[in-house]
Amino acid sequence: MDCRRSIRILFLADTHLGFDYPIRPRIQRRRRGHDFFANYQQALSAVSAERIDFVIHGGDVFFRSKVPQAIVVRAFEPLIELADGGIPVYIVPGNHERSKIPESLFSLHNNIYIFDRPTTFCPEINGIRIGLSGFPYVRDNIRKNFPRVLHTIREHAASAEQSDIRVLCMHQIVEGARIGVYDYVFRSGGEVIRSADIPGDIDLVLSGHIHRYQILRSGLDGKNLNAPVFYPGSIDRTSFAERNEVKGYLILEISMSGNPRRSTVSHQFIPLPTRPMVSFDIDAGMLTPENALAMLGDLLKGQNPDSVVRISFRGSVPDGVRARLTAQNIRDLSPSSMNVTLSFPERFAHSDGML
Repeated sequence: MDCRRSIRILFLADTHLGFDYPIRPRIQRRRRGHDFFANYQQALSAVSAERIDFVIHGGDVFFRSKVPQAIVVRAFEPLIELADGGIPVYIVPGNHERSKIPESLFSLHNNIYIFDRPTTFCPEINGIRIGLSGFPYVRDNIRKNFPRVLHTIREHAASAEQSDIRVLCMHQIVEGARIGVYDYVFRSGGEVIRSADIPGDIDLVLSGHIHRYQILRSGLDGKNLNAPVFYPGSIDRTSFAERNEVKGYLILEISMSGNPRRSTVSHQFIPLPTRPMVSFDIDAGMLTPENALAMLGDLLKGQNPDSVVRISFRGSVPDGVRARLTAQNIRDLSPSSMNVTLSFPERFAHSDGML
């Protein structure tokens, strides 16, 4: 008999499955979508080895609201395997899903729980009663509406008051969260929850949406939050603003001791493999139809062949140069294992598109 008085949670978010993953590709080349699925599977495979009691996905399972059924099936297959094996799975619909997980037979499994509205689930695991509250992504002024969402949860969760520990699951920004290479800090705005609005009856907050792993323990005023906010970050780099970030997922352990019971929370961040991501700026004035491909070729030769590369042109690119920068020509210059993006100052056929 397991006498543990603790609960182990695998928490991941922002998997963005389906990104750069065409079902019937017209051109055979390396796709970044395979990286996302590989890291997703690697994270979930830790459930058995780490003695995980349940899994929480913090939102943006998919990269957009409408994805091919083949993507939905591939995303839910490992979740179904866990659920069939007795591991509950809880999912917060994110903004990329437009606050709603694509419905399928997989999402209707009786051991997969979706926060499709403000609600609370109250499992008892290893003798610990846990209140898992959550709600789908709120697009319309969460700063103003957060107290109302919490009130709705409490109205329908009287049983959660008897829980040993209360967890709030969401896909939102809390002030103080940081993103990007310039370490931008969210301070205000309709999309940002005030740290002071995190209620005192919550023990911890688990949130997706911010792609950088971080834990918020104090507000911008330096005062301790009522509950720490855990962001596991995305499982892979989704933009060049994340090029320096380590990606992964979290394992949290909630332990209970004493009478009355007191809870402690420990965590471990597990890194996942990511490909090098590099960005270059090129002065368009240096390019001619005769030297453009040679210059780009020399640039790409010096990079790790597994790199994801962005080349940004500064200034007006002559038409003769653009005519040389075709998708096929760029592929011929780079290893088949490399992904290259061209970014121009104004939009045209290949602007910011994966080649």
